Amino acid sequence: MRQEPITHTFFAAGGATYIRSGSGQILWEFPHATRDGWVLGNGNVILALNKSAKYPGGGIAEVDKKGNVLFDWKGTQSEINTVQDIGKGRLLCTEAGNKPRILEIDKKSGEIKLEVPIQAQTKDHHLQTRMTRKLKNGNYLVPQLLDKMVREYNPKGEVVWEAKTPNWENPAFLSWAFTAIRLDNGNTLTGCTIANLTVEFDKTGKVIWSVTNEELEGRPFNDCCGVQRLPNGNTVVTAHHAQGNEVKLVEMTPDKKVVWTHRDTTKPGIHHFQILDTNGKPIKGRPLK
Repeated sequence: MRQEPITHTFFAAGGATYIRSGSGQILWEFPHATRDGWVLGNGNVILALNKSAKYPGGGIAEVDKKGNVLFDWKGTQSEINTVQDIGKGRLLCTEAGNKPRILEIDKKSGEIKLEVPIQAQTKDHHLQTRMTRKLKNGNYLVPQLLDKMVREYNPKGEVVWEAKTPNWENPAFLSWAFTAIRLDNGNTLTGCTIANLTVEFDKTGKVIWSVTNEELEGRPFNDCCGVQRLPNGNTVVTAHHAQGNEVKLVEMTPDKKVVWTHRDTTKPGIHHFQILDTNGKPIKGRPLK
């Protein structure tokens, strides 16, 4: 088992935002806490910004390699939890609050081009949604934490598919859906946060694959937030609550063999991430994160 990936990785680590080489060198940093982000093909980075004095309701931004903010938009409710470049000059984000919603925002004007309501609980804004993604079919895949659900919405805000996270009816089992990824085969890969559980649902919402600490060497999971499925079929999962020199990323094979782990004493646990290359070869196509 390798202790470090031979890779460049983007981290939206909650309290830190940076790109790190496989040798540990910090190649790029941005001085704002973030919840989600992507490195684009042109090298720019789009970010979901934590709430701050400048962004009291959170926000989204596109930043170039030199750290210049090319575009930003301020949230209007409690917080912004995700961002995605969906093409045609638009960014997608989710806004948490009394009116939870998905927004498509024009990158030139900042105008809201589309608003899709989310059917989520409103007693805890922070635990409404996380890594929402627009799908190839034009719908939206939304992990809903406290509701313990992954839901697919059409642009009208109608639920067209949903899956309940395991033991969803047990209040003590915190299988909060955090990341939901629609795979090319139609299955949905989901990280279930504090339950230290990652699952894959089939098209009917049935769990067909799962992995827990009990099945992995060293029990590396400590809050399974960010997840990415690599082209080789392996899965990488964060440990958001990891501290010090604890494991903060782990890659495993489909048969649950640990390939490598990542530790970093200088940075906090990881909220979400993007593996940019493996063994020196850039990952092509749509990142499954």
